[in-house]
Amino acid sequence: MARSIYVTSPEGSTGKSTVALGLVELLAARGRVGVFRPVARSEDGRDPVLEVLLERDTVDLGYEECLGVTYEQVHEDPGAALARIVERYRRIEDRCDAVVILGSDYTDVAGPTELAYNARVAANLGSVVVLVVSALDRSPGDVRQMVEVATAELGAAHAEVVAVVANRAAPDELERVREALADVPLPTWALPDVPLLIAPTVGELMAAVDGRLVTGDPDLLEREVEARVVGGMTMDHILDRLVDGAAVIVPGDRSEVALAMVAAHAAEGFPSLAALVLNGGFDLSPQVARLVDGLPQRLPILATDLGTFEAAERAAHARGLVSPRSQRKLDVARSTFAAHVDTDALLAAVDLPRSEVVTPLIFEYDLIERARADRRHVVLPEGDDDRVLRAASTLLAREVADLTILGEESSIRARASELGLDLTEAAIVSPRDPELRERFAAELAELRAAKGMTLERAREVVTDVSVFGTLMVHLGLADGMVSGARHTTAHTITPALQIIRTVPDVSTVSSVFFMAMEDRVLVYGDCAVIPDPTSDQLADIAVSAAGTATRFGVDPKIAMLSYSTGTSGSGADVDKVRAATELVRQRRPDLDLEGPIQYDAAVDASVASTKLPGSTVAGHATVFVFPDLNTGNNTYKAVQRSAGAVAIGPVLQGLRRPVNDLSRGATVQDIVNTVAITAIQAQAVQA
Repeated sequence: MARSIYVTSPEGSTGKSTVALGLVELLAARGRVGVFRPVARSEDGRDPVLEVLLERDTVDLGYEECLGVTYEQVHEDPGAALARIVERYRRIEDRCDAVVILGSDYTDVAGPTELAYNARVAANLGSVVVLVVSALDRSPGDVRQMVEVATAELGAAHAEVVAVVANRAAPDELERVREALADVPLPTWALPDVPLLIAPTVGELMAAVDGRLVTGDPDLLEREVEARVVGGMTMDHILDRLVDGAAVIVPGDRSEVALAMVAAHAAEGFPSLAALVLNGGFDLSPQVARLVDGLPQRLPILATDLGTFEAAERAAHARGLVSPRSQRKLDVARSTFAAHVDTDALLAAVDLPRSEVVTPLIFEYDLIERARADRRHVVLPEGDDDRVLRAASTLLAREVADLTILGEESSIRARASELGLDLTEAAIVSPRDPELRERFAAELAELRAAKGMTLERAREVVTDVSVFGTLMVHLGLADGMVSGARHTTAHTITPALQIIRTVPDVSTVSSVFFMAMEDRVLVYGDCAVIPDPTSDQLADIAVSAAGTATRFGVDPKIAMLSYSTGTSGSGADVDKVRAATELVRQRRPDLDLEGPIQYDAAVDASVASTKLPGSTVAGHATVFVFPDLNTGNNTYKAVQRSAGAVAIGPVLQGLRRPVNDLSRGATVQDIVNTVAITAIQAQAVQA
C-alpha cells in the first residue's frame, strides 16, 4: 500500500501547491510517486496545479484517474462523495510507492467546513497530513494561533498532522515566524512570500481585461507580469516609473506614449516590459501601427474596450497560477522549497522508505541532486538559442551548475529579459573578447602547430563558438561544455578531439544513451558517433561505457551485441564482436561481460537460460554495446518509441574533460539533463 501525504490548508491562497510540488520532487527520488486531487472545481476546465504535479510524478496516471469529486458532489451528498473519493484513490494507490494528495482550494464553501471535510478525507485515505498556513499579512503570533487551531481541527477528525509549513511570510519577518513556531511539537518550516508565484502571465492579464493581441510575439504571452504601471501622466514621468516585467496601461489614443513605451522596451538601459495595454477601445492609428511594426521589437501590445479605471482595477486583481507552461514559476517554487525546508527531516516525518525501482524521473532527479551537491562550471556556446537560455534559467534557479554563456552580452540579456528569464548569475562572454581571443589563439596555434596552424589562422578559428568553448574547458576556465542545439555533432566533437583529446588507454571518443525504462536504467552505446567501429573501437566503447554506467549508479553487466549468441554463428560481423569481447577481457578482467550475444538473450532471463545457461550477464544485462551505428541508433529510437523509454543523451565518453552534444531537436529538459550529466562527469575528472 502506498504511503500518502495529504497537503491541506485552513484557508485559500496559502501557496500549498508550492509545497505539493516540492514534495513530489522530493519523493520522486525515492520511488514511484503519484498525485491525487480529492475535490476540484468542475466549471473551470482542467486543474492547472494537478497538471503540473502530473508532469512531475513518476507513475503513468491519467488526468481523470487522479480526480475524486467536484464541489457540487460534496454539496449534494458529502458521505457519498467521500466514498467516491476513497474508491477512486484505491484504484491508483497500488501502482505507487507514495501519493501526494492536494487538498481543496477554498473556492467554494466556508473555511471551517472545508477544513473539516479535508480532515475526513485524509483520515479515510490513511494519509499523514502536511499542514500549510499563510503568514501573509499576519503577525508571527497570529501564524502560531492559526497553526494551533488548524491542527486541533484536523486532530479532532482523526487526521494525523506530521509537519507544518508557514508559507508566504514577509522576508523580513521570516525568522520571527520560525521562532514563533519553534516549540510546536511537530517539524515546522517557514517559506518567504515570492510575488512571482502569483503573478499573472501576459495571456492571463489579457483575459482579465477582456483584451486581444494587436501586435507582438505570441510566445511572450507566457511571460509573467511582475508590476502594473498606469500611464495617466506625461511621458517623462511614465518612463521614470518603468520596471522590468511591467505591464503599462495607457489610453489607446495616446500615440506618443505608446511609441515611447515601445522605444523604451527596445532601448538599452531601460527596463524590459512585459506588455503594453491600450485601453478605451482605441486602436493605434495606421501611421503609428506601421511605425511600430517596423521596429525590431517583440513587445506584446494588447487592446481592451475597458476604460482606464476598470482596466487598471482588473489588472491589479489578476492572479496567475502555476501551470506546466510557467517554467520560471516552477523553478522558483522548487528552489524556494529546497532552500527553506529540511528535506531529510520531512522525509523522516512522512516515514517513506526508498524504493529499489529507478524510474525516469527518479534518474533525472538524482542527476540534478548529484550535480547540485558539488557544483561545476559548464559553458554553453549557443547563447542565441531560446532553449539554451530557458535551460540556463532553470539550471541557475535550481543551483545545478555555474554557467558561462557565449554571445554578445547586451543581446543575450535583452532576450532573457524579454522571455522573463533570470540569468543574473550567469557569466556572458563574447567569443570576440580581445584578451581571451589572443590567449586562446596562442594556445591553439601551439596545440595544432604540427598540423600547420598559424597564429593568424588561429585568431580566426577561435571565434567559432565550439572552438572557443572547448578552449575554455581545456584551459580550466570551465569544467565542461554542452553544445549542439544549433550545430552538428561534428561541429561539437571535432574541436574536442583536436584540443582536449582522449583519456589514457582509450583512443576512441564514443557515446552512450541512458535509456530510462519504467523501472530501471539501461546504457546503450555507441548510438551517435562511430559509424562502423573496429574490434579495438568496440572494446574502447565497452570499457568507456562500463565507467560511465558506474559513475551514474548503474551496475555494469556488459552485453556485446551481435546477430549470434555464443559460438553458434560465424561471419565477419560476429567475428568482430567476438574479437572485441576478448580484447575487453584482456584489458579489464574485472568487468562482467558476455559476447557475442543477441539482444533477447541479454535482456530476457528465460531466453538466456536456453542460449547461455550459467551466464551472469545473459538475461540481466545493463550495458549494451552495439556492433555499429546503424544498429545502435535504430534500436535506441525503436525502444524509445515503442517502450516509452526516456532517452537521455548522447553522453560523450573517452575525453579527458567532458564535452557533450545535444540533438538539434533538444528540449529545454534535455539541455538541463545534459548539463547535469556534464557536471557529474567533471566531478569525476577533478576527484
